[in-house]
Amino acid sequence: MMSAKDTMRRNKTLLQSMLCGDHRLILTKVHEKDLITERDYNNLKDINKEDVEGHVIKLVDKIMNKGEETCQTFLHLLQTDEDIKTTYPELKNIQLNVTRPLSLPIQATSSNDRDMMPPESKRPKQDDQYQLNSQPNGLCVIINNENFMDGNVRRGTNNDAESLAKVFSWLNFRVLMYKDQTKDQMDQTLTCFASLRDLSQLEHLDVKEWSNGVFTDFQGAPQHGDAFICCVLSHGTKGVVLGIDGKPLSISEKTRTFKATDQSPLTGKPKVFLIQACQGGQRQRGVLSEDLQADDSQSLYIPEDADFLVALATVEDHASMRHRIDGSWFIQSLCQQLKERCPRGEDIVTILQHVNNEVGLKEGSSQPGRVKQMPEVRFTLRKRLFLSPQAGSP
Repeated sequence: MMSAKDTMRRNKTLLQSMLCGDHRLILTKVHEKDLITERDYNNLKDINKEDVEGHVIKLVDKIMNKGEETCQTFLHLLQTDEDIKTTYPELKNIQLNVTRPLSLPIQATSSNDRDMMPPESKRPKQDDQYQLNSQPNGLCVIINNENFMDGNVRRGTNNDAESLAKVFSWLNFRVLMYKDQTKDQMDQTLTCFASLRDLSQLEHLDVKEWSNGVFTDFQGAPQHGDAFICCVLSHGTKGVVLGIDGKPLSISEKTRTFKATDQSPLTGKPKVFLIQACQGGQRQRGVLSEDLQADDSQSLYIPEDADFLVALATVEDHASMRHRIDGSWFIQSLCQQLKERCPRGEDIVTILQHVNNEVGLKEGSSQPGRVKQMPEVRFTLRKRLFLSPQAGSP
């Protein structure tokens, strides 16, 4: 029997057409069952300049993007809720039957847990993963370019910045945000963070710090921990991101600023770059389709280009999608997948594979396959990188 998500995908057009009969009822029912968050509910309820069909399309996409279990619960709701069956009698003509597997909540334990754990040989060993022991684990620097000098405004980018700040603060990173930087300011900011030797360069730049759920005043000189995260939210073209002055900054050249040296505080530590920017003007379309060791001794030296991960919102030459209110497909998917999968013990590369898949399934047009997006991940990580929520955090 096909999965719930596949069932929804196969019947998507019919579902959307039928649910338009009373879109507010289905939105309310989905909210009551906690299939969407309070924020999702308010955003979907108050979408501006959307007709009824637009509301339903966004709701169905939201459900599908939340994964198999949410899709199962949604289909079960459509088949069992009396109000829904009365309001949408045509639903009985669609084959929506899926098996609802029994599953334990993540927190649940039992005497059989050891049988569900991977074999000892399959579990990551300490030598196979980066050790994040500093408090906080490291710095997360966000460069958020919203207002460009030519009058262009990247609407929705502040929602991306806030989502990133929330999730990386939750993952025990100190989060700093630099707003509306020119090419030279971006260059200066990243060069400074590569070493943190000359902090005076950062004092005159517009920097905010995430604290108690909001961006507030900068709270003192930053220090590197055991990992570094850099998020750049801007316009871009092939291989570059743009400052608010429209001038290009090479992505590869700036990541090389962080390469391992004898003096770098980040040598041997993971450095993750998350780039939300177009890499060209082409629109993607869809197509239909069913470590080294020598002589038993480990070297103390590592390649200078080791320990990097660069995740781009889209592949070379193509545009990336950003909603003017909700934010970008890539960043919003990334934050949601981090929230869901970090507590499960999944590493960053595996999580980004899920992001690739989720973004790849999104449709940017009412005509399926017309506007698509495919993120790209490049890395030289030597070990697995696990990010974990702070102890006691929700």
